[in-house]
Amino acid sequence: MRESGPVVFYGDDFTGSVDALLQFARRGWSGRLFTRLPDAAALTRAVAEVDVVGVAGISRSLAPDDMDAELRPVFAAFAALDPPLVQYKACSTADSAPHVGSLGRVVELAREAFGERPVPMLFAQPDFGRYTVLGQHFAAEQGVVYRLDRQPTMSQHPSTPMTEADLAVHLGRQTSLPIGAVSLLSYDDLPARLRSSDDAAVVLDALTDEHLVTVGAAVGALPRPVFAIGSGGLSHGLAAASPGEGAAIPTTSPATGPVLAVSGSRSAQTRRQVDAAAAAGWLVRALPLTADALGSATAEVLEALRSGRSVALTSDDADVGAAGGAPVLEAIAEAAASLVSSAARAGASRRIIVCGGDTSSRVVRLLGVESLSIAANPWGNVVLLHAHADDAAVDGLELLLKGGQVGADSLFTDVAALGA
Repeated sequence: MRESGPVVFYGDDFTGSVDALLQFARRGWSGRLFTRLPDAAALTRAVAEVDVVGVAGISRSLAPDDMDAELRPVFAAFAALDPPLVQYKACSTADSAPHVGSLGRVVELAREAFGERPVPMLFAQPDFGRYTVLGQHFAAEQGVVYRLDRQPTMSQHPSTPMTEADLAVHLGRQTSLPIGAVSLLSYDDLPARLRSSDDAAVVLDALTDEHLVTVGAAVGALPRPVFAIGSGGLSHGLAAASPGEGAAIPTTSPATGPVLAVSGSRSAQTRRQVDAAAAAGWLVRALPLTADALGSATAEVLEALRSGRSVALTSDDADVGAAGGAPVLEAIAEAAASLVSSAARAGASRRIIVCGGDTSSRVVRLLGVESLSIAANPWGNVVLLHAHADDAAVDGLELLLKGGQVGADSLFTDVAALGA
């Protein structure tokens, strides 16, 4: 446990929460990630045993009123721990809008729970191709760096299309509170600038890992409790500014056998990964969204897995109209969780890929997973996780929770080859 006390974070989706856990672990911080807010006793035990404790959430896909119901209990539980620092883990592309996943609303709720200090905000994550320069945000795709509002995926995001690259402007549309920025050109005394700011929240620049450490040290020097919003880049900076002594993360795991991938992501990158898996001989089908279709698909999936053939089921080709009156995201998550559960209970697959941050959040909870720990970090920001659950069929599953834009085109087949 860190000498200054427990550092805690809430992730606005599961894939982002896992990334934060990874960034802390890479710098020697021991950690634990809960799939929902545990009771006070479990939370207290966890912060006594490890350096950082996270709660994976779903706020990125929620309307402001629902965010209140999700976040207020978490923030109250965190405040009761008297932490030196609380991170709200947000996406490195600042996914948010006034009507869904509002980071402006997060700032408002944080001021209620932790005091009316300026909230540092860092979305840059250079190792993931995310940069903020003079307040303008940039994101790479397929090796090309675009201004956020011109990035092919984010500019056309189905829930939160990015129409503004100036993060202070983008976030200022989500709250009546003032949102400011401090650029790299003014990092000479960053802690003082943050303390003296009249803004409710302050966007910070970073172009390199060194900038992340500068920000991490500055944020860590602020009066406690510090509440900060940021990507895995912020987690990196905080941990690198005060490294721990944890063991190195394994690069592979012993799990073998066919892989089952279920995808609620509609990003072009996930589509390329599915196409590469199909070219490699995987069975690729649309996610079934009706009971009848689910039954026949489950039988086909289990037959393929038992024969040693990996399987990918994608929402790209799903009959969205078949969801009836149910919200599409919920229908996709329920179908995906049902297929994963069937495969686990049949012993047909122990290595599962779930694509899409919002889908991952819901699937993991539907499976009854209570907490997650890192099994391996084979390359880049790809993390394999051990699932911990009371259900013996689910306990010990190896999970890769993948954001839409994460991973090379060959990700699915590369994961299947691990340990083989």
